[in-house]
Amino acid sequence: MRQFERDLRLDILNSLLTTPHRKLEAVAQLHKDISQLDPIFYGHLAVWYQRHGDVRDHKEVFVGNLLASELTDHRDAGFVMLQDFPPYEVARVVDFMKQQLGKVPRSARTAVKRYLSQREANTAFFDRAALRARKAMKHLYATLHIKPGNRADAVLFKDSPPEGSLAFVLKQLAKAPSPADAARIIVENKLPYTIAVGAVKVLSPTVLVALINAMTPQEIINNLKSLQARGAMNHPEVKALIDEKLKTAAKADRVSVLKTRVAAETLELDAETARKLENITNEQAKSRGTIKKSTALLVDKSGSMDSAIEIGKQIAALISGVSEAALYVYAFDTLPYPVEALGSNVTDWERAFKSIKAGGSTSIGCALEAMRRKQQVVEQIILVTDEGENASPYFAPALDQYSKQFNVQPNVVIVRVGACSNQVEQQLQKQQVTVDTFTFSGDYYGLPNLIPLLTRPSRFELLLEILETELPKRTDKT
Repeated sequence: MRQFERDLRLDILNSLLTTPHRKLEAVAQLHKDISQLDPIFYGHLAVWYQRHGDVRDHKEVFVGNLLASELTDHRDAGFVMLQDFPPYEVARVVDFMKQQLGKVPRSARTAVKRYLSQREANTAFFDRAALRARKAMKHLYATLHIKPGNRADAVLFKDSPPEGSLAFVLKQLAKAPSPADAARIIVENKLPYTIAVGAVKVLSPTVLVALINAMTPQEIINNLKSLQARGAMNHPEVKALIDEKLKTAAKADRVSVLKTRVAAETLELDAETARKLENITNEQAKSRGTIKKSTALLVDKSGSMDSAIEIGKQIAALISGVSEAALYVYAFDTLPYPVEALGSNVTDWERAFKSIKAGGSTSIGCALEAMRRKQQVVEQIILVTDEGENASPYFAPALDQYSKQFNVQPNVVIVRVGACSNQVEQQLQKQQVTVDTFTFSGDYYGLPNLIPLLTRPSRFELLLEILETELPKRTDKT
């Protein structure tokens, strides 16, 4: 039973690499299993992940399970954590509880009622929430049979917003007689881009400046494609404003590492803007921790391992920007291929991996043997592979020889890809080597979750850190 419990804890950490993309049922069962088997650990993990994780789907499942827990401390923690969610996420938590847990307990309904009442009490807060997430707000009132106040009812359900409300202002924006009038309305009321852009008749540079001024750094990143399509990059003044917003994004809260990276890779941007996005990615990654242990990243390039090469490239870009110690990168089939980048950006690693093509048999140990010969000593080894090793030198005996020669015992992290096995893991366990495995079955949005796992001295210390994370407490129980 103890082995099963340990494996389940590792499974839940492993699952954090997946990105369900709003299909919460994909991770619901695993969350349920660990919450029932080890509720104490699950509660602390839920709070820890809110602070260190990147995937919203997991955050929503955590809070839904806490709100439905039999433990008072869990329900109270879920109550507090829910209050910080945007409306669309609160709606998704409620729907998850109904569809996957089959219940929305009274305490959860009370949490949502408190959430809505606090927003109604602050008209500016409510108006902005209602403008950005009108459908979600209406859904929360309706699905839980919560009666809205008169003003909320007028804004959301009667479509007769009172004068001065943002919903009323939006109607005025649609009637603005000139771009200058539209810009004035946007500036004075800080209307969000995604809402205002649909109401404006003409997107002049003046209107674009007004819209961009009202946007957060993450909103700029999320809407770069839209801004580009609307000609924002063609106006020097507008472009300069976008660049200034991107400059602040490097240190801003709530900026997604991978959304920034995807924007940098998929949009045709000028070199300066692309560099700013790369800088944001690196700075945001560093905010999640720094790797102080010397590290080797060994990437499988044997037959059918195109996915390993792509994932290895992404991991190299992520960890090279946060590594304070030596980092050695090799691709391998039956021969080791050193991979060196001139920088830590994705574009640098794209160039470094450009000539690496999948093909050949698999000898994971050959890369480690090359490191031994070059006296490249590391404390941590990351393998990106399907573990289908079929040629010598094999990794486990090569690691044994490496460890004895340099008097080190590196931790091994295996990121499994493709049709994977557990061949290498079992061999390492027989040698009593510390080995952690993650099965990568999601997409690149989940990869930043590796960073906090690689920056801790050991998996045991990570688990202790999680257990020491305090649960938030309600300050009142009215």
